[in-house]
Amino acid sequence: MAIIDIHGHLNSPPELMAFKSGLLSSRIHRGRSVLKLSDERMKPIVDNHIKKLDEVGTDIQFLSPRPFQLMHSDPLFSIVDDFCKANNDAIKQSIDYYPDRYRGVCGLPQVWGQPVNIVFDEMERCVKELGFVGIMIDPDPSEGLDVNMPPMGDEYWYPLYEKMIELDVPALIHTATCRNNRETYSNHFITEEGIGIMSLMDRKTLDTFPDLKIIMCHGGGSVPYQIGRWRAHRWRSKNVESFDDSLKKLYFDAVLYNKEGLDLLFQIVGTDRCMFGTENPGSGSSQHPDTGVWLDDLKPVIESIDWLSDKDKKNVFEDTAKKAFPRFSIS
Repeated sequence: MAIIDIHGHLNSPPELMAFKSGLLSSRIHRGRSVLKLSDERMKPIVDNHIKKLDEVGTDIQFLSPRPFQLMHSDPLFSIVDDFCKANNDAIKQSIDYYPDRYRGVCGLPQVWGQPVNIVFDEMERCVKELGFVGIMIDPDPSEGLDVNMPPMGDEYWYPLYEKMIELDVPALIHTATCRNNRETYSNHFITEEGIGIMSLMDRKTLDTFPDLKIIMCHGGGSVPYQIGRWRAHRWRSKNVESFDDSLKKLYFDAVLYNKEGLDLLFQIVGTDRCMFGTENPGSGSSQHPDTGVWLDDLKPVIESIDWLSDKDKKNVFEDTAKKAFPRFSIS
């Protein structure tokens, strides 16, 4: 059984952030700015990441840009686009060093207030030229500033869903940063993931696009853990399909940092809709103050859930990822 972590983020040297600073400070953009990270600077960082994967027993990790860095609320598309390309190029560089250990998930140059089709060129480049296996969608490119941002069931998103089906790639739904004063970016993740799920289900978007593959990050936000309330919501609406059946049209990653949450997620949506993920290194990369255990070392946590069969574990660690990512294969 291969251990496939579908939710990892790019590691890179400080030159990537310096490139971002240069883009932001100029604000006058003529032509494309391109970043080339030297092997001397990039390779040791990737080597160190591989050591971490070896330590926790991960065979393959899917890499995407760090979402909170992508500047989706900046109004200047050229800046967002150049920085997004630099991130995707750095992911490809990591893959080229270790093609048996990494796969790419494309960051998109989304810009608040712009039509969603502005991301298509980079999406095609990543899938067709760089060989990436999926994309990452920010459900709120306003980064918390626009209460009227169309939710994921809105027709605003339909051209992107059509493009995903055309290219045969799934989307990892992962919010970026948050710029309002009411919530941290971690709070914003959970809020937007819940809004995304309910919007997709209430507007029957997944029936309109039956071949669409959507992966909700961080265990689906709050939704699976408020299942009783949402079942009641569905019963009141007299919808023919049960809430549970609708929920199982989505996929979920297992980036939760406690056994109880993982146990409930697997029970509610089934292991055939769940994929192993750690976001390592990410927001979970801290140690429990009493035990010293790293919170994002999730493989032993999942393996400790006693009711999971061998088939359930194979679903979570390998088989569901193969089903959700049609372009992914193990050589």
